[in-house]
Amino acid sequence: MEPQIAKLQAALTSKRAELIAHPMYGQINSIEDFQCFMEQHIFAVWDFMSLLKALQRALTCVEVPWAPKGSPVTRRFINEIVLGEESDLDSNGKVLSHFEMYLEAMQQIGANTLPIHQLTEWLYYGKSLDEALYQLDIREETRAFVRYTFEIINSRQLHKIAALFTFGREDLIPEMFIQILREMQNQGQTNIDKLLYYLERHIEVDGGDHGPISLKMMEEICGTDLVKWQEATEVSLVALEKRYQLWDGVRAKLQA
Repeated sequence: MEPQIAKLQAALTSKRAELIAHPMYGQINSIEDFQCFMEQHIFAVWDFMSLLKALQRALTCVEVPWAPKGSPVTRRFINEIVLGEESDLDSNGKVLSHFEMYLEAMQQIGANTLPIHQLTEWLYYGKSLDEALYQLDIREETRAFVRYTFEIINSRQLHKIAALFTFGREDLIPEMFIQILREMQNQGQTNIDKLLYYLERHIEVDGGDHGPISLKMMEEICGTDLVKWQEATEVSLVALEKRYQLWDGVRAKLQA
């Protein structure tokens, strides 16, 4: 019988191909275009951290007193990703989360960071996520993207959270962006090195053994439970569709 993980991946092939071929990618050619893109994409960078933390909470012991929990290999995998995402080194050797690196890249390139700062500040002072999202001046597609992430997190169903993390949040920003930025840099553009570093760093970090280990994590979590595999597939498909719609929103802004 075909392994369930292979079935899940096969079910996503068409949707992934659609996403990679999204027309938005071909419309980002200038600094202003990158500003527009980053102002929406920062919310996906931000909510990824909550998704990762939900996974860490479920797969490792974060309580006191401590006790060993789950697979040691999976624990190490999640903790390594948290280390990299929450406290990586920027191009100058300064410790920063990838979210903070992205914010610095936005500031350098001249993108508007007010909405994401409003979100984190409002949440810090106790406003609910729904209320904060409702009040933000962002695209409706961006709001829907974040809401879906938190719908899955709040389900507290580990197989769904792991599926969203493994298949729904693969970084599908193409090499093409890096080529465009390098070209701009060669032509004397000086305010893009932070964004270029962020993108190159992501490709580097996402390589290696993260992919195979995340698939192994899925197999451990879903096991032989066909209902879990089916639900994991459904979550992944919706997540890819939400990402497609997020790009639709960026494209609409670019054309406005």
